[in-house]
Amino acid sequence: MLIDGELVDAASGRTFDNINPATEEVLGQVADASAEDMQRAIAAARRAFDETSWSTDHAFRARCLMQLQAAIAAEIEELRAELVAEVGTPIMVTRLAQLDSPFEDAFAWPAKYIEEFAWERELALTSPFGVRSRRYVWKEAMGVVGSIVPWNYPFEVTSNKLAQVLATGNTTVLKPAPDTPWNATRLGRLIVEHTDIPAGVVNIVTSADHLVGEELTLDPRVDMISFTGSTVTGKRIMEKGAATLKRVFLELGGKSAMIVLDDADFASVVPSGMSVCMHAGQGCAMQTRMLLPRSRYDEGVELITAAMKQVPYGDPTDPNNMMGPVVSEKQRARVEGYIAKGIAEGANLVLGGGRPAHLPKGWFVEPTLFTDVDNSMTIAQEEIFGPVLAVIPYDDDDDAVRIANDSDFGLSGGVFSASDERGLAIARRIRTGSISVNGGVWYGADSPYGGYKNSGIGRQNGVEGFETYVETKAVAIADK
Repeated sequence: MLIDGELVDAASGRTFDNINPATEEVLGQVADASAEDMQRAIAAARRAFDETSWSTDHAFRARCLMQLQAAIAAEIEELRAELVAEVGTPIMVTRLAQLDSPFEDAFAWPAKYIEEFAWERELALTSPFGVRSRRYVWKEAMGVVGSIVPWNYPFEVTSNKLAQVLATGNTTVLKPAPDTPWNATRLGRLIVEHTDIPAGVVNIVTSADHLVGEELTLDPRVDMISFTGSTVTGKRIMEKGAATLKRVFLELGGKSAMIVLDDADFASVVPSGMSVCMHAGQGCAMQTRMLLPRSRYDEGVELITAAMKQVPYGDPTDPNNMMGPVVSEKQRARVEGYIAKGIAEGANLVLGGGRPAHLPKGWFVEPTLFTDVDNSMTIAQEEIFGPVLAVIPYDDDDDAVRIANDSDFGLSGGVFSASDERGLAIARRIRTGSISVNGGVWYGADSPYGGYKNSGIGRQNGVEGFETYVETKAVAIADK
């Protein structure tokens, strides 16, 4: 672990196993922190914020972020192999959002934006209460940020959190998911060995006990929690942090809709719904509900069934596979439970639903397709986090919008039409934090990401991401 500038074991000496989900074999061990270790990390982060110039030295922060970018670049292939091993992500996916896409600008964009951000602005000269005053607005770092990261895209989430938290002048304690700890401990080593980031600015604490991470939400020395993960855990963080009025950024679950309008080119569009199987469906923004018009429903079902049958999956080290295992035995059981609910509630299981016979080792689930799904069914309302697609019929554009918005979530989505204007008109009506029209990709370090409703609070990345991690101070000087 990284605590107060040093690479350390847990104070107790305990470790826990890091397991390869594709083989069920133990990769190795990682430090198993206790609350005592977390308290040391919090103290270090507090001291680094209060007693160093980290929060005010913009140029220094930018230089340190670029040092970290260079250090990661030097070990990126080792990191790639590590992600495949501990996450179970296909190597194909590391070429996309698992590694290459975030690495391209996750650190570089915030480092550059430090000098472009409006840290100070001047208001109009005025005389409130008869006092002629020069007035300013200052943006300042929030303080100590507890950064809590999930297991599905760990480097992607960690890099986008860490870069913006640090660029805005905060210090942090990072708590990676116990299922995927090594990418985070690698970053800790690179920070120590290859950057000038002061001791205590970044602390990385690994633990098999989720309650060790909860120390961050309870401790008054921590000013903010930046969390990506399940909605259930996000609500618990808000509840536990209420006593100290923790600021929160929460990027939570999703149940995004892929709306295929009746004028779309079905042959090219509908098969893309198989992307729900990318990385075994373990992505919060994935479009796990496909909405097809009744007038072309049978045609669409035939196309998506054929596409799902062709999903290449298995060994994540095979560059041809787009789908590997789910992350753990517990997660596989969860996915299987949802599949059973879909069958019990009357959805039509067209494809998959079980464990692949040719993969006896590893936590694999077959690509699974349900049709004739009613949007009130559990598999249409709850986040499954597995390779499961629910196909839902709709009557007209208004009905499609109604179904898409009939969800507790509002993270992402997609609309496909022969007309960009028609697609954009539908997109404006969908209550979601991001949406793609005709295959457009909104992703990037400069693009704000987050959700409506139960999909979270606040935004990560972009200008809005910077604003998430700063406080606002109004200042006035009497004009003599």
